[in-house]
Parts: sequence; C-alpha cells; structure tokens
Amino acid sequence: MAKNMAKNYGSKRIVVGAHYGLRDWLSQRVTATLMALFTVVVIAQVLLPGEMGYDKWAGIFSHQWMKLLTFVVIVSMLLHVWVGVRDVLMDYVKPVGTRLALQVGTIVWLVGCAGWAMQVIWRL
Repeated sequence: MAKNMAKNYGSKRIVVGAHYGLRDWLSQRVTATLMALFTVVVIAQVLLPGEMGYDKWAGIFSHQWMKLLTFVVIVSMLLHVWVGVRDVLMDYVKPVGTRLALQVGTIVWLVGCAGWAMQVIWRL
C-alpha cells in the first residue's frame, strides 16, 4: 500500500492560468497604495483654507507636476482594473473565445479611457 501511495504522490494536475500570482498581487497593492496616497494629497489641497470653487479646483491641477501625477495615478488605476477584470474573466468565463473577446474589449476600453484622460488633463 505504501508503494501505491508513493505512486500517486506528485501526480499530474490540471493547472490553468498563466501563473501571474505574485506579480499581480504586488501590482494590485502598489497601484492601490498609489491611488490612496493621491487621494490624500488631493483631499489635503481641497481642505486648505479658502472657498472651494472652480478657480481653486483648476489651480490644484494647473501645475505640470500635478497633471503628470494625475496621469500616473490614472494609468495605475487602469492597470489595477485590468488585473482585476482579467482575473474575474479567467475564473468565470470558461469558453476561450468568449474570454478572449471580453479581454480584448476590456483592453480597448481601457486604452480609450487613457486617451480620454490625457485629453482632459492636458486639454489636447
């Protein structure tokens, strides 16, 4: 019987996915931290003395460093969304063709959102 158990140990398993694991886990944590810090920076600027209005809001985002930081956070958010959506699709959409179509659609949508964000931030 012991010989039979050894035979089953290490048997072949069906493994799915592309083994993103640690890289995805880390990217989710890093992007979430970056978005949280950005939110704190924006809230701190909004809470500074003075009446909140268009001029104050436009002033916050008028500096080039703030525009760049905002775009970096938007790209981080898009990466964060991509990892989450891709994982959900890999877990719950079993037909490969459907999953691929949904993933391509998601990528197109996210790239479009990045382009739109650039237009909004830099008024291109």
